[in-house]
Amino acid sequence: MAWRGCVLRSLAREELLSSASRANRLKHGFQQRSAFRRPVKKTDAKRGVEEEVDPSHTEASEAWTSKRGVDPPQSLQTHKTPPRNFGGLVKPLVFTIGFTGCSFATAAVWQYESLKFRVQSYFDELRADWMEKLRPQKQGDFRKEINQWWNSLSEGQRTVTGIIAANVAVYCCWRVPALQRTMLRYFTSDPSASKAVCSSMLLSTFSHYSLLHLSANMYVLWSFSSSAVSMLGPEQFLAVYLSAGVISTMASYIAKTTTGRFGPSLGASGAIMTVLAAVCTKMPEAKLAIIFLPMFTFTAGNALKAIVAMDAAGVVLGWRFFDHAAHLGGALFGIWYILFGHELIWKNRDSLVRVWHNLRTRGPGGPGGGANGGGGSV
Repeated sequence: MAWRGCVLRSLAREELLSSASRANRLKHGFQQRSAFRRPVKKTDAKRGVEEEVDPSHTEASEAWTSKRGVDPPQSLQTHKTPPRNFGGLVKPLVFTIGFTGCSFATAAVWQYESLKFRVQSYFDELRADWMEKLRPQKQGDFRKEINQWWNSLSEGQRTVTGIIAANVAVYCCWRVPALQRTMLRYFTSDPSASKAVCSSMLLSTFSHYSLLHLSANMYVLWSFSSSAVSMLGPEQFLAVYLSAGVISTMASYIAKTTTGRFGPSLGASGAIMTVLAAVCTKMPEAKLAIIFLPMFTFTAGNALKAIVAMDAAGVVLGWRFFDHAAHLGGALFGIWYILFGHELIWKNRDSLVRVWHNLRTRGPGGPGGGANGGGGSV
């Protein structure tokens, strides 16, 4: 009996131990299935967050999500699309108005100085031509060949040569890896950019990243330059072109802020659309053709209507392949300037030119003092 009691007590002790271990395993398994975890210490949590923080918030958020399968902390969550801030358009609008006014004022003063220089140097040019005829001609002079080529160009082609050279120079800068950050900041336009939001409105007009984009824009500019410059003159043409670049970028800013679809833009298409629209508005019956399909011709008026309709549809439907808002803004500015802007702006420049003439002729000890010095006309 004593042996049987010992055996019973031993079995009872083993059963109690086994039941206790089984209960611990069940409790542990239940905790695992219920996703019960020990609370993390605050110091460890802070340390974990600090280790995950990276200067690139977007990459850090993605890494946090992929590694942990949970939402990133609040400090790492970023907005991919900036909020619509129409108040941020005030500064670009003021810059657009100021730059346009300065462009036309500078063009008026430049035309005055150019005419004055031509009158004063008329006899000097005659004497230089007479001396050139007496001087023995040099064969194979490279400088002379360049001058002959330059003189063979039309006035419009000579005017846009500098614009084309500037666009080519900026395109070459895009090919330099060390300048990529600078080019993105100053030579692309984006209303959500915190820096260079105004200067990029002008600089992006001379910026092309693709060789095809550059070639197409410069070909169209070269093709319409002769007609545009003969119609406006070189000074007025440059004022219209530079103003069109800023105005078309402003139209792009408004469209991006309204729709919330932000992104960098670049290219001279907006300014070139102004030149094209001005020529087509002034000469709607002129015949145009596509470079690769010269057998198909159409009038300039019909081409302008088709371009405006396509860009308007792109703005309404949200097409992203081109900056249709900039194209549409440039075209509308070109139409407006030919119909109304030339009368309102350029033909009312006489008061500014008169003030400049008085400042040029009236100086300390200048001839005629005030009345005689300011009585001349241009």
